[in-house]
Formats: sequence, structure tokens, C-alpha cells
Amino acid sequence: MKIAYVTDSGTGKSISQHASDGIISVPLQISDENTTWQDMETLSVSEMISLLREGHAFTTSQPSYGLVEECFESLKAQGVDLIIAVPICNGLSGTISTFTSIAENLGMKIICVDCYVTAVVEDYLVHRIRQAQQMGMDQLDIQVLCDKIITSTNTLIIPETLDQLIRGGRLTPVAAKLGKLLKITPVLQINKKTSGRIDTLDKVRTFRKALSRAMEQMEADHVGEEDNWSITIAHVDNLTMAETLKQQMEERFPKASIDVIPLCSPVAAHTGLGSICIQYFRKF
Repeated sequence: MKIAYVTDSGTGKSISQHASDGIISVPLQISDENTTWQDMETLSVSEMISLLREGHAFTTSQPSYGLVEECFESLKAQGVDLIIAVPICNGLSGTISTFTSIAENLGMKIICVDCYVTAVVEDYLVHRIRQAQQMGMDQLDIQVLCDKIITSTNTLIIPETLDQLIRGGRLTPVAAKLGKLLKITPVLQINKKTSGRIDTLDKVRTFRKALSRAMEQMEADHVGEEDNWSITIAHVDNLTMAETLKQQMEERFPKASIDVIPLCSPVAAHTGLGSICIQYFRKF
């Protein structure tokens, strides 16, 4: 059986980066008041930072229907029997539905894995599934493997300010005004328990307290108690804070692997400058 592995730019990687690993990627779309970009193709992370500094308001959307259709038609012409896709989660985007619909219209078999988030775990899952297939692991064992990874995953989002959430209409004017007045910093989370939708974990009075609260949640999730935990600290133009947080985590979670990276643009578009996202999961 000829299998194609498909994902999207929510992984934080470009089409060419994925292609070098034998994986197909399609870009998510990011729009401001006047322009629509193809994430990681016509808009880089550094360019996104510049636009955020200028105060642009953004919306994000799934990959272009026509682009996905063209991609799947090409796969069919190449004799692909099955598409295994790990796109941005169903709670954040309609990408899974679009992938499924297009494949079915073309008479192609497709399996879409809902990772209940995006970013690093999305990238890890599509690579891990491909590796498991190449090792000859059967479908049931691969399904169990994916479920273990996804169930262990949590993502915590801490915006430094509420400005971008306000610009993007993610907060009501009343909530925004009250939040700024009280200097409230929300700690948001997204995982399988929230069905891949962003939910409020807690509200604290300062950004640093929010980061501390995030580490408390990580301890509650038993991060680092066993081997193979992966922690990623993703930031939006806030490297100093991210590196400081990494040092603190290295003391609290000495067994875990900890990386610092720029936050992918489709998430940064909503969380804004200075925000920190912490994603952690167990590698199996």
C-alpha cells in the first residue's frame, strides 16, 4: 500500500522542511485588514513579529480548499492508496473536515488524527506515525500509540498583555476593560479534555504569577516523573523570559527534554507580542 503523510503549517515548519522528511504540508492562512498570507510560505515568523509590532489585527483560517484539492489530486495521480493526515485540531479549525471531504470526493481513503491542539505535538505525531508504519507496526498498535501521546499532551497559553486578544475580538469590550483594570493575566489551556478548544485554566494578577501557575499545573500533570517527557517553551518575541523559564523548569523537571522556540504564527496572531506557550507531552 502506498501511503502519503499530510500535515499543515501549524507545526511551525514549511513545505520544504516537511518534504525533506517525506511528509506533505499545506499552509494555513493568516489575514490582516488588507492581505492574506500563506503561513511559512509568504509570511515568515519574523515578518509576523513585525506586523504585530505595528498593531495589526489578524484572523486565521484553514488551508485553501483549492490548494488541498490540487495536492490530493496529485497524490491520487501518483498512485497513493491511503492518506494519513495529522492537521491542526478540529476544535481550532475545519481542516480535518476539509481534508476528509476532498479525499472522499476523489474516492481516496483517508485517516485523520485529531491531536486536539497544534504545534510541536502535531509535528511529532505525523513523524511518529510514519516511523511506526515503516517499522511494520499494525494499525491498532499505532492507534494506541497515538492515543497515549495525545492523552499526555497539554498546552498552556499565557499572553503578556490582552492587547492582541482585544484587537482580534477574542475578548468582549467589557471583559477587556475589566481585565486591564485589574491587571488580570489568564492562563489558558487546550488539550483532549477541552476537546481541542481553548479554555481558561486560571486567572492571576501578574504575568510572572501566570508562569508560576503553569508550572504548578505541569506538576499536577506529573510532568517529568517518568522519562521521555518533552517540554517546549514557545514565545512571541520574548526570548529572555523564555530562557529564564527554561532554567526554572530544568530545576523542577530535570528528567524532561526542554526546548525554546518561536511560537508558530497562527497562534501568535491571536496571543500577541510577549506571550508564552508551554506544550508538553510524553514521547512513546
